[in-house]
Amino acid sequence: MFKKILIANRGEIALRVIRTAREMGIKTVVVYSTADEKSLPVLLADESVCVGPPASNQSYLNIPNILSAAMVTGAEAIHPGYGFMAENPEFARMCREHGIVFIGPTPENMDELGSKAGGRAVAAAANVPVVPGTGVLDTVEDALAAAKQIGYPVLLKASAGGGGRGQKVIHTQEELAKGFAQAQEEAKLYFSDPALIMEKFLTEFRHVEVQVMGDGQGKVIHIGERDCSIQRRNQKLIEEAPSTLPESLRQEILAAGVRLASSINYTGAGTLEFILDRDGNYYFMEMNTRIQVEHCVSEMISNLDLVRMQIEIAAGEGLKISQEDVVLTGHAIECRINAEDPDKDFRPSAGKIDEVHFAGGPGVRVDTHTYSGYSIPPNYDSLVGKLIVWHEDRDKAIHRMKRALEETVIQGPKTTIPLYIKIMDNPFYKRGAVMTNFLKTRMENKEG
Repeated sequence: MFKKILIANRGEIALRVIRTAREMGIKTVVVYSTADEKSLPVLLADESVCVGPPASNQSYLNIPNILSAAMVTGAEAIHPGYGFMAENPEFARMCREHGIVFIGPTPENMDELGSKAGGRAVAAAANVPVVPGTGVLDTVEDALAAAKQIGYPVLLKASAGGGGRGQKVIHTQEELAKGFAQAQEEAKLYFSDPALIMEKFLTEFRHVEVQVMGDGQGKVIHIGERDCSIQRRNQKLIEEAPSTLPESLRQEILAAGVRLASSINYTGAGTLEFILDRDGNYYFMEMNTRIQVEHCVSEMISNLDLVRMQIEIAAGEGLKISQEDVVLTGHAIECRINAEDPDKDFRPSAGKIDEVHFAGGPGVRVDTHTYSGYSIPPNYDSLVGKLIVWHEDRDKAIHRMKRALEETVIQGPKTTIPLYIKIMDNPFYKRGAVMTNFLKTRMENKEG
C-alpha cells in the first residue's frame, strides 16, 4: 500500500480523499492555488504545496508544477479527484513516465472512452444502445448532411466535453449553418479540442447512470445506479440512488454498464451515463472515467468506500469484493448546495460565508470544505457542499432531506437550499416523475 499520496484537486473532493487516506494510514499532500490557501483541505492535509495563482491553467492544470510537487514531497501516487486532470490521459501517461501511480483508469481506458465519439464506438461494439448520432464532424457540410438524416432538433456536443459544457441545441438548418463554427470555438475554449459530434436531441428524458469498479484484471462490478435527472443547464443538482425505474429495466441498464466497461478491461471507478425516453428506451451517452461528485449516494446505499476501493485498485490489491457481495439497501438523496441564486437564473454568489450550520442527525452526511469565515473564491465552481441523506425507502428519505435542508443555515452568499426545499414538496418529484426539464416543466405546476 502507498505511504503517501498527492491530491491534485481542491474543495470537498480533496477533503474527501484526505479522510479516506487518513483512515488507511496514508499520508497526504494537497496542492493548492493562492486562492485556496485557507481552504479546509490545505489546513487538514499532512503537507500542502502551492502550485500557482488562482487561474486554473496556472495551478490545478499546471502539469509540471503538480508533478514536481509529487516528486519533491515523495508522493508515490496522485489522486486527481474529479474535473481538472481527472480525465486527462496525457497527465496519466506523464505520471507513469515519472514512476508515479495515477489513481484512476489507465491512459488507454481514457483514450477509448474519454471522448464522446470514442465512447459511442466502444458502446456500439459492446452491443449497448446509443442515441442516433455521428462520430466527429469535420466540416459544416458534414454536419448539415448528418442533421438531415437524423432529423431536427439535434444536439452539437464537444467530443471532449463534460459537466454540461460545450453543448448546443440546433433546431433548423439555418441555426446549424451559423452555429457550427461557434460551437467549435467553444469546444476549443473549454476543452482545447474543437472536435464536435452530433446526436438526436430528445426534448424530454431521464438521466440515469451506472457506477462501476474495475480492477484492470478482467473483473468489473457495478454498485447500483443513480438518477441524476434534476439539472439546470445540463449540470446536475439532485441525485438519488437507486432510481425509480422498473426492476427489469434497472437490471438491463446495470448489465449494459458492466458489459461496456468489461469490454475494455476497465480499471478503477467509472460512471456510465444513460438517457431514457418516455417509452423506456435507454441509450448510452458517455462514460466519466473518474469518481463522480455524486458517488456519495452510492456509498450510502452500499456501505462501501469508493475512494478506498480506488486506492486499493491503484496499489495493485484488486477488487476485494464480487458482485454478490454488493448489497444495496434503502434510498439515498444528495443535494448539491451551490453558491448561486436560483431566483436570478442561478447567478453565482461567491463571497464570505459569515456563519454556517449544517444539518446532522440519523442518516445525514455532509461533504464540504467550507466553514464560518471562509470566502468562496470566484475562480472555480460554486459548490459549497453536498448534503446527503439515507433512509429505508424513498418517501422517508425525501422527508429526511427536507428536514436536513431546513436545518442547514448558510449566511452570506445566496444558495440553492430554498429551491431544494420546494422540490422536496413538489408532487411530481415525490412520485418520481422526474425528467431533465423538471425545473421548467414541473416546478410551476401545482396539480401534480
